Amino acid sequence: MSPSIVVDGVTKEFSIRSTRTLKQRVVKRLRGEEVVHSFRAIEDVSFDVEDGESIALMGLNGSGKSTLLKLISGVMRPDQGRVLTRGRIAGLIGLGAGFHPQLSGRANVYLNGAILGMTEAEINAKFTYIIDFAEVGRFLDTEVGHYSSGMQARLGFAVAIHTDCDIFLIDETLAVGDRPFKRKCLKRINDLRREGRTIFYVSHNTNQVERLCKRALVLEQGKLGFDGPVHDAIRHLHYDEDEDPDAGEV
Repeated sequence: MSPSIVVDGVTKEFSIRSTRTLKQRVVKRLRGEEVVHSFRAIEDVSFDVEDGESIALMGLNGSGKSTLLKLISGVMRPDQGRVLTRGRIAGLIGLGAGFHPQLSGRANVYLNGAILGMTEAEINAKFTYIIDFAEVGRFLDTEVGHYSSGMQARLGFAVAIHTDCDIFLIDETLAVGDRPFKRKCLKRINDLRREGRTIFYVSHNTNQVERLCKRALVLEQGKLGFDGPVHDAIRHLHYDEDEDPDAGEV
């Protein structure tokens, strides 16, 4: 079995300005203080994901999970190292990603589908299924900017989950959905897993992670702190496992 994702010695650095105005920058420079400082969101991270593997990415807030997901999706490029993927990538890397707030839900289905690599013919063929899954109903022709976070999540997930892909990425989107929507999404993700798709799942929800994945990566301040079985990753993080069991039903 060959890997579908290879992350090799990847580092991603960002710069942060400590001032907002020109006057503040001049004053700091005159005082000899640092105006811009950098930090490494991801530092020297390496791992492989085998074709058809379902893997969880876990870690505390600010550990670099979303940054790593964006590197894998191709939204960002690493400053050092390399990220290799094989096949079409789909999924959600952030609530509202790929949506234009002034366009209707209908128009955004076509926009988001095109961003994910779908042709117009593909979107036309799957449009009814996407809308039925999203359950946006009479709001389909309303501007997405007026949607609630839950409605945006439903529509974005519906488009992504109907994309023919080899690798499916998902970043905490299920956190904003209601319980019936979460169950439906998790069932669909499980279907993809059974079909042999590679699943890369970012979540804090231990019940969902345990049901969908056998292996987990744990990021700690941008570094890979653990790579192994999910239940060991949960213990490594000291996560509270007493969660609502219904939230993770598949």
